[in-house]
Amino acid sequence: MSFLSLEFVSTVRADRSGLIDTLSDADGLTAWARDHAAELGLDPGFSATEESRQETVRLRLAVRALFARAVAPGPPSRADAADLPGFEEALALVNATALAAPTAPALSWDGEAEPELHTVPAVPADASARLRARLAAAAMELLASPDRALLRTCQAPRCVLYFIREHPRQEWCSTACGNRARAARHYREHKK
Repeated sequence: MSFLSLEFVSTVRADRSGLIDTLSDADGLTAWARDHAAELGLDPGFSATEESRQETVRLRLAVRALFARAVAPGPPSRADAADLPGFEEALALVNATALAAPTAPALSWDGEAEPELHTVPAVPADASARLRARLAAAAMELLASPDRALLRTCQAPRCVLYFIREHPRQEWCSTACGNRARAARHYREHKK
């Protein structure tokens, strides 16, 4: 199960040395966008500017704020909970970003093969605006779907990721996080 918006908010993650931001510079955004070019409807040669990176990071904070609201009353991600914009501001930014580069369906059909439905820009927009619009739309799709009820924050030590719970007993985003959480609990219990 792949969710573009989860991959987007997961560009902030943690390891033993602390927080890692995949989008910390324009090259990072360029590499991430190229890795997701097909999902984002981008040319594989996409290149980010510092301005587009800053706007994309601002969108990521807004999406993370909406995710924090979606997991409530559970805790938000520890990565940036103190830095998130307010709910209304985040919602307005995500909606405005999606509207900045609207898409429309387009049918391609050569008369012989089966018709194929594609999504194309409805109005002219630069690649950076299309990238952010697709990311905003992906967040909207997840938050408006039944999967929103399954959205969780991983509570393993050092983890700052959001994930979709795939079975009722799932508590962590990955097996590695589950192992780390169990080891930390064992250490706390036997430290005394």
